[in-house]
Amino acid sequence: MYRFHQAVFSLSILGSSWLLMMAVHELGHAAGAAVTGGRIERVVLHPLTISRTDVSPNPQPGIVVWSGPIVGCLIPLVVLFLVPRRLAAIKNTARFFTGFCLVANGAYIACGSFDRVGDCSEMARTGTPTWTMIAFGAVAISGGLCLWHRLGSIHRFIKDPSLASPRMAYATFAALGVLVVAELLLSPR
Repeated sequence: MYRFHQAVFSLSILGSSWLLMMAVHELGHAAGAAVTGGRIERVVLHPLTISRTDVSPNPQPGIVVWSGPIVGCLIPLVVLFLVPRRLAAIKNTARFFTGFCLVANGAYIACGSFDRVGDCSEMARTGTPTWTMIAFGAVAISGGLCLWHRLGSIHRFIKDPSLASPRMAYATFAALGVLVVAELLLSPR
């Protein structure tokens, strides 16, 4: 039964992290648009699509496009800092999520700098040099891997399925369910 709980926890934490990472990334774009006088036409958050924020007019596209990955990394770092150490399970979950956001945003920008995919095409169009995107990616990925390293050995987690308690498994599964339902209900049709 422990293997089942371990699998539920692992899949739920990965799914929840993916959906929340996209949400905070898009929150960054929306905040950048709001601060620079852009008009947010639509924010697409759906569990079966890649998220995006449509802004028009967009008087400062460079600020708006960089706000996504920057805020997408900073918000999880702030949340991690605010979770007290005495709440070890929550702190570790926040540490995993923060590492996930740093690695995902960093890899997105660093790898996208080569083929100009997604936000990177807008970054290049607004004058961001490739080396800046690669440097951002390297710093973010390194920070995320460092946070994950502090969680302990993945081999130990795999070998000892009792580390994922039934309570943790069902709590993360419920969180994933809430996220999926919220995104389905709030998605533009």
